[in-house]
Amino acid sequence: MDTPNESAMLCRKAGYTFTFLSDPKGEVIRRYDLLHRAGSPDGKDIARPAEFLVDASGEVRWRNLTEDLRKRATPDDVLKAAQLLH
Repeated sequence: MDTPNESAMLCRKAGYTFTFLSDPKGEVIRRYDLLHRAGSPDGKDIARPAEFLVDASGEVRWRNLTEDLRKRATPDDVLKAAQLLH
């Protein structure tokens, strides 16, 4: 739910070359059921951790959702999921 400027700064700082989604109103986060109400240390709404595999037509083919920032899909998890989609 970062502002466009915050997202751009995070991209530059990390050296990413792909586009980040800025969703300050949480519209996309809500659409994908990713809203973690009051999840930030200061009580702001944030997106909960998630990973998606999306096919060329835009269909979500695999997702991993969690409530715990420390528990994310590993690269091996994502590769295994991708291989099962073929």
